[in-house]
Amino acid sequence: MQYIKLGNSDLKVSRICMGCMGFGDAKNGQHSWTLDEEHSREIIRHGLELGINFFDTAIAYQSGTSEQYLGCALRDFARREDVVVATKFLPRTQEEIEKGISGQQHIEQMVNTSLKNLGMEYIDLYIYHMWDYQTPLYDILEGLNRVIKAGKVRYIGISNCFAYQLAKANALADKEGFAKFVSIQGHYNLLFREEEREMARLCAEDNIAMTPYSALAGGRLSKHPGETSKRLEEDSYAKFKYDATAEQDEVIIRRVAELADKRGATMTEISLAWLLTKVTAPVVGATKRHHVEGAAKATELVLTPEEIQYLEEAYQPHRLVGVMAQNTPAAAQKPPVWSTGNQKIES
Repeated sequence: MQYIKLGNSDLKVSRICMGCMGFGDAKNGQHSWTLDEEHSREIIRHGLELGINFFDTAIAYQSGTSEQYLGCALRDFARREDVVVATKFLPRTQEEIEKGISGQQHIEQMVNTSLKNLGMEYIDLYIYHMWDYQTPLYDILEGLNRVIKAGKVRYIGISNCFAYQLAKANALADKEGFAKFVSIQGHYNLLFREEEREMARLCAEDNIAMTPYSALAGGRLSKHPGETSKRLEEDSYAKFKYDATAEQDEVIIRRVAELADKRGATMTEISLAWLLTKVTAPVVGATKRHHVEGAAKATELVLTPEEIQYLEEAYQPHRLVGVMAQNTPAAAQKPPVWSTGNQKIES
């Protein structure tokens, strides 16, 4: 396993981040393929054995049970100082807004709940899960700065935002003396490369780590055309993101498969090896041992410039989908009822 510094932080992370959205009590989530605690622990332990030290979860995943499973496993299988734990907080609910709960109070409550779920005294990377259009940015940044000063959080990241929003937030943080965001977790893979237009350039200039989710496009980049799985069949959110462009995406998927056969590698290894040339550490979901093994092997695979060009040249622009499309100022006029158990959140 290779390791790298996470942007402008002192965190040394594995080049693969284990995504924990697939862990947790399925009764409290949206996904029938979610792993129970016993099997989640097996995957987490295997990841540690392969050198993965970077784990990403969220309070939204299965009503906090993903955090609980991860925290318990890490306490049993690793030393706290040897792992980097990232989790995320949600926007204020409409009920909180009506009760007058401020952004600062909301973040305090969220972080305390996550710490309790994890069974930890601090969070290494606390991530703003999606832009809260109904809460002043100053309140968000001050609230995050407070939990850092209290020793509950070491660094902060952001997810599902536009480049202008990240630039605006860090400029305000710099002006006010608040902590800045050191990472961005966005939607980025071989089939969806819109982050290259502005976000990637901003991150390169300001040394902000990119830790994208959906690294394998909901499994599409790990299976030959025609292959299927329970998750591919039942993941309605992934279908929402990718089905509309399935025909144009299949050209790239076939090239991944072709190159995998040529190199004697898996499609997972090829897809992640490409992404590793672009970002700090992709968040890779794992619900089976071979998922973890394929991700780890990808760090050892070096693609040639010609292979990279071959994978990239068939790409066509994609429309905005997923959380980014749903969470916009227009959509915020009629905000959804956020909770920790019924949101369609992916990262």
